[in-house]
Amino acid sequence: MQLSEQELIRREKLQKLKEAGIEAYPADEYKITHSTQKIKEHFKEGEKVRVAGRIMSNRIQGKAGFSELQDSEGRIQLYFNRDVLCPDDDKFKYNDFYKKLLDLGDFIGVEGELFVTKMGEKTIMVNDFTLLSKVLRPLPLPKTDEEGNVHDAFNDPELRYRMRYVDLVVNPQVKDIFVKRTRLFNAMRNFFNDRGYFEVETPILQSIPGGAAARPFITHHNALNIPLYLRIANELYLKRLIVGGFDGVYEFSKNFRNEGMDRTHNPEFTAMEIYVAYKDYNWMMDFTEQLLEHCAIAVNGTSKATFGEHTIDFKAPYPRVSMTDAIIKYTGFDITGKTEEELRIAAKGMGIEVNETMGKGKLIDEIFGEKCEGNFIQPTFITDYPKEMSPLTKIHRSNPDLTERFELMVCGKEIANAYSELNDPIDQRERFEEQLKLSEKGDDEAMFIDQDFLRALEFGMPPTSGLGIGMDRLIMFLTNNASIQEVLFFPQMKPEKTSSIELSEDEKIILSILENNNSSLNLTDLKSQAGLSGKKWDKSIKTLTKHSLVKVIVDGETKTVQLSD
Repeated sequence: MQLSEQELIRREKLQKLKEAGIEAYPADEYKITHSTQKIKEHFKEGEKVRVAGRIMSNRIQGKAGFSELQDSEGRIQLYFNRDVLCPDDDKFKYNDFYKKLLDLGDFIGVEGELFVTKMGEKTIMVNDFTLLSKVLRPLPLPKTDEEGNVHDAFNDPELRYRMRYVDLVVNPQVKDIFVKRTRLFNAMRNFFNDRGYFEVETPILQSIPGGAAARPFITHHNALNIPLYLRIANELYLKRLIVGGFDGVYEFSKNFRNEGMDRTHNPEFTAMEIYVAYKDYNWMMDFTEQLLEHCAIAVNGTSKATFGEHTIDFKAPYPRVSMTDAIIKYTGFDITGKTEEELRIAAKGMGIEVNETMGKGKLIDEIFGEKCEGNFIQPTFITDYPKEMSPLTKIHRSNPDLTERFELMVCGKEIANAYSELNDPIDQRERFEEQLKLSEKGDDEAMFIDQDFLRALEFGMPPTSGLGIGMDRLIMFLTNNASIQEVLFFPQMKPEKTSSIELSEDEKIILSILENNNSSLNLTDLKSQAGLSGKKWDKSIKTLTKHSLVKVIVDGETKTVQLSD
């Protein structure tokens, strides 16, 4: 393994710590009395405190130095005075340990007293400190100049998502997204629990991937010698529990779909589904409005949320528009009573790409998705879907060609889907058989026939309404993030390219920019996008060319940097 200069220096310091008898990774508990936030909120000059965290900055001058310590709640200034820290003749702890052997990023525990500097900064006068963990890689810390301009920011998306542990340290504002995510889950859970509904768990490994039209991941159970599928939805298991006598059940489930990845889709995602007996989709629309207003306020303190250029208001009630009316409004085409071929011709006429595997439901879905979805910015219920689009939904009580289903659209995206659930076992079997025909035509997202679920329905399921919400997408809207990767701690990434050469973070940034620009970029533009200081840029590009990872091509006065073949 080839180490950078900084990594070698840190390992040398680690060796010196060992030689001095200092444990760099102690096992003992370090008792903490305060967090940085608690200190600042309840500041009492002269109070003794014990805190722990990372060193994030140092300003050392002779016999005194200031450092900044960051814990999980914020930062606070530390003041190290040689004579306070080392009142006897032995000045090792200040002169060598603090000044020479500690690095930015190291974890330390601090004991001291609170005071306010002449500049008005709340500070801890350090009486003693303990090394809790030595850091062997330098953190990519941003720097701010006198004009307030930030340099060397750790903002490359691929690096941030791949090394979220670093992202959370050097970009502490990222943590707020995940704090709000937890608030959302807690608010939703409390809303359900207060109404007497039960949180349950259902299988992730399933013999039949039911409950949605999606392509599953497939695995194999060695002991049983059978194929198994990662869950694409938990719907059919939750409805089995309604058959079993529960009046209301819900689950936050990890679902998996072996489909495309983009800014709004990750192959592993979190959904919430709830099923309530003796209710219908009209009741569920009222319930959903109340739920989302409650959640928005819990997360942001208001029913309003900013998403891009839009201000969304989750305050109930929401408009209700049938799918048929929406398509007429935005295309002028009425889907009522149309055959599969008529729908296919109409879709082609609208410039929508279709193929022969698509049945009526898929064709209507494509028309709505391409021509209508993007027009619904404020929360809007799209209701009464055609029967062919909804194989698990009860037939509409006044129109047998439609179903009692709604989707909630926000900023042109679906965040919730709900039905009056189909509880007629004969009708359900016929719907499954229609899905089987689509599968035989080549539709790899058509639903499987779940014979056990049909058997459960034959034992009787009361009238029921169910709701599913995409939790990742909902928190995107509540935190103003257009990419799903921003709201997942560890989103799925392409395999990291490996080489025998250990690259610095600066060098990785340059390679990442080139990969995202078709492997080639004007040198001036590349240097600007990398955002590195002149010294760091020169060192990084020299290393990359030395190891033949990139090459600089000169054409007259134009210089272009390319990834090497």
